[in-house]
Amino acid sequence: MSTVTLTPEPLSAEAFAPFGQVIEASDAVRHFTINAGNTERYHDLAEVEPGPDGKVILSIFRGQPRTLPFAVEMMERHPLGSQAFVPLAGKPYLVVVAPPGPPPGVDELRVFLARGDQGVNYATGVWHHPLLALEAVCDFLVVDRSGSAPNCDEVTIDPPGLIVL
Repeated sequence: MSTVTLTPEPLSAEAFAPFGQVIEASDAVRHFTINAGNTERYHDLAEVEPGPDGKVILSIFRGQPRTLPFAVEMMERHPLGSQAFVPLAGKPYLVVVAPPGPPPGVDELRVFLARGDQGVNYATGVWHHPLLALEAVCDFLVVDRSGSAPNCDEVTIDPPGLIVL
């Protein structure tokens, strides 16, 4: 079988809604002034799901840059909790997702180009590719689950998808 070409689309809250939430400071989300008018709070941007017997943890992931075109040959999911990525480097990155459920085929993959000021929160069970930094080494604040139960399933994508810009 041949490789399928995947073209990224801009990341938006509406397009990403079936997979989780976009984390960004925009006029489209609830926000209000706090701290005697010194700070604008963009409130309740993602639903953190620690799952049964889990706890919410914060980590920093340091992603090495990927080069394009890039072959999507695997996907993963976290069946017990959500996982959020917030870029700290201000650089664009790629997000590859597929709906929760059985392992996806290449025809179910969607690719988003995220700006450096947009984070994503993958809902519990959503298939996604691991971190896809572009341009440079990039740090991401990651909010996810810690617990004793296994929380990562991986599958092979065959045929693979090829991301091109």
